[in-house]
Amino acid sequence: MRLDKYLKVSRLIKRRTVANEACDAGRVLVNDKPAKASVQVKTGDTIEIQFGSKNVKVEVLDVKETVKKEDVESMYKYL
Repeated sequence: MRLDKYLKVSRLIKRRTVANEACDAGRVLVNDKPAKASVQVKTGDTIEIQFGSKNVKVEVLDVKETVKKEDVESMYKYL
């Protein structure tokens, strides 16, 4: 699954366009490398997102096309 879509589906970022812009600005790292929105995300990857002065680092546990709001926490684990 594309990185921008994963960020939206997992609700780490609310909108796909915002996720796309964050990737283009270099604020998203996958496995400690700057990532474009088209990077394929798979189980076991680590994603780090820079929100202003705050960093969020998660490990991908599951990749699903659609997820209910209650089940989102099963897609990733905070590091």
